[in-house]
Amino acid sequence: MTYPLNTFMLLSLIICLMSCNDKQAKSPDVSVKKPESTEIEKPSTKSKNKTILCFGNSLTAGYGLDEDEAWPALLQERLDSLSLPYTVVNAGLSGETTAGGLNRLDWVLKQPIDLFFLELGANDMLRGLDVVKTKENLDSIMVKVHEKFPGIPIVLAGMLSPPNMGKDYEKAYNATFPLLAKKHNAALIPFFLDKVAGIKELNIPDGLHPNQEGSKIILETVWDQMEAIVTQ
Repeated sequence: MTYPLNTFMLLSLIICLMSCNDKQAKSPDVSVKKPESTEIEKPSTKSKNKTILCFGNSLTAGYGLDEDEAWPALLQERLDSLSLPYTVVNAGLSGETTAGGLNRLDWVLKQPIDLFFLELGANDMLRGLDVVKTKENLDSIMVKVHEKFPGIPIVLAGMLSPPNMGKDYEKAYNATFPLLAKKHNAALIPFFLDKVAGIKELNIPDGLHPNQEGSKIILETVWDQMEAIVTQ
């Protein structure tokens, strides 16, 4: 399968990862955890609105951005502009791994959900965690979501491993997201950071997290998969 990421972008991403790791040797996550509330923003009280839960790490939490600049906030603006009856809940948590996400999932699923957006796995890859375990965790998350809310749409944000992780790891990791999307009949975003990763002008100084302009591009990437779901 060919993914929308060219060799130059992969090399740029590797450079960014190496630079970040040099500065943050004790914390190889996608982000350095900053003091922030882990409380999920509650949906507004719009009586007939459906809920979209965005469950992820710092890429969803909007690390380094104001709350209204993160892509879930931009998604809410898009939905409102189209008068679509959805409330977006940002359940992103900086530094989150798939194991961490699985551990906090039951608490998150206490609220009604109509669409589940899953964006986890980047921190697993940056830590070089076992791909089999990453796949198992993501699979378990999706199973639990459908056990609690049968049949709701799931959108899965895929990630790609840079070549410096090794060919075997890269192949196994990159295949994880398409396989899970097929298994759970989820809409797949092949590469969540498409057109943003490795581009200096679209990321904050750490080179890993999208800036305000990068978030706008991510919104369009998400919208490509979500539009058909929310407008049907």
